[in-house]
Amino acid sequence: MKNSLHSAKIFGLVALGLATTLSMTPASAQDRYRQRPPVVVSPDLTAPWLMQLGEAPRNAGPRQAAPRPQYYQPQAQQRRSQQTRQYLFPPAPSRAARPARPPQGAQQVAMRRPNAPVIQGRIEPQFLPQSVSYETQYPAGTIVIDTNNRFLYLVEGNGQAMRYGVGVGKPGFEWAGEHKVTRKAEWPTWTPPQEMISREAAKGHYLPARMEGGPENPMGARAMYLGSTLYRIHGTNAPWTIGSAVSSGCIRMRNEDVTDLYERVKVGTRVIVI
Repeated sequence: MKNSLHSAKIFGLVALGLATTLSMTPASAQDRYRQRPPVVVSPDLTAPWLMQLGEAPRNAGPRQAAPRPQYYQPQAQQRRSQQTRQYLFPPAPSRAARPARPPQGAQQVAMRRPNAPVIQGRIEPQFLPQSVSYETQYPAGTIVIDTNNRFLYLVEGNGQAMRYGVGVGKPGFEWAGEHKVTRKAEWPTWTPPQEMISREAAKGHYLPARMEGGPENPMGARAMYLGSTLYRIHGTNAPWTIGSAVSSGCIRMRNEDVTDLYERVKVGTRVIVI
């Protein structure tokens, strides 16, 4: 009898537990898993847990760190571009291949307009046109050329003169005297004398028998012929030679300067070369 009662109690407790379990809803059964832990995936696929064992896997290469994120820095790139623009570098296939800083010994250059002519050297400031004090016995309108100091003066009177820098005859081609402007020409042709052609041919320089006027012409933009001589006051295609003794006796000026002088003087102007 006692065994029957004990069995009945056990059966009742089992039935009560089974009913309770069946009465639980799926939602209530998963309450404990409502907030699931995040899944962390390592960027390193070489199983970092193996590294924690104190021994790296055999046959495994060197561990590579995950790449660092790159951030856009406009100010730094702008400073680098401004700094790079002041230097000359050999052409690079891409922007990334260009050095961030100019290499040591790079030559700094000034910015210039595209297709502008490159001037070899510079003209000293004293050879630029300027109005100066000039006491002389010659009347206004006279041209006085000081070959020793490389200056041409256009006397204006009242102790003033317009002064220009000039190039003069090289050693052996110096001369002095007084003449008048007998002719004026714009963009004159150049017909080198036979003596000059022969002299330059002996040096390996072959001159044309005649060259039409233009920017490449050694006579430049304007010419003023002196008497019956072969000497002229003219422009040049080599403005960096102003202030030097490099010509075959002619007086050369910058094209802009000889154009200004050309407009100021007339045929018959007196020219004094000292």
